[in-house]
Amino acid sequence: MLDALERVVRIIGAIAGLSVLTFAVVAMLLAVRKPAAMQERAAQRMLRPSWLVLGTALFLGVGILLWSPLPVNLPPWSRATLLVAGSLLFLGGLVVYLLGMRALGEMFAPSLGLGVRVQAPHHLVTEGPFSLVRHPMYLGVIIAAIGTLMLYRTWASLLFAVGMFGLLVRARREERVLAREFPEQWATYSRRVPAWRPALRRRGGGA
Repeated sequence: MLDALERVVRIIGAIAGLSVLTFAVVAMLLAVRKPAAMQERAAQRMLRPSWLVLGTALFLGVGILLWSPLPVNLPPWSRATLLVAGSLLFLGGLVVYLLGMRALGEMFAPSLGLGVRVQAPHHLVTEGPFSLVRHPMYLGVIIAAIGTLMLYRTWASLLFAVGMFGLLVRARREERVLAREFPEQWATYSRRVPAWRPALRRRGGGA
């Protein structure tokens, strides 16, 4: 019973994850064809359609090569707990990511840990999930990565979960760029909204 349920949930998760990945990559490819208000040098070199396609293919290739189970033998109650918790985190993280993408709208663009791109015309987005945390999309990816590890328990999911914490570095770089682009707005916004822990109560001021 549990084995069959795991298989069904994992298939649904795979379909959802690949669908969101495809949607995001297509959106990135469209975004880099539009004019940029600002691009750091590394972003100008690397954020091109060919590199994005190559990076996606490499990501999927590594995932396939490492898609073998971790050497853990869990009792049924642990597997059931991980199945429920992992599903909620994985799907919840994907929803947070999509809500963030929707809030960004035309401002959505890919970025790198070494370089940031800001779309034109540009403005500081503070609505939707961005009113709760400054990096909802990155937070959604990290949550989904943890859920992936709990749900699938493969070497690929472990690498994915660990690697996604590199988004913390990318977020700091983006914050420096946004502080330069929108100095007064960013100062007010960053005081009001925390980076990662959702602000369930609004603090004074508004961006």
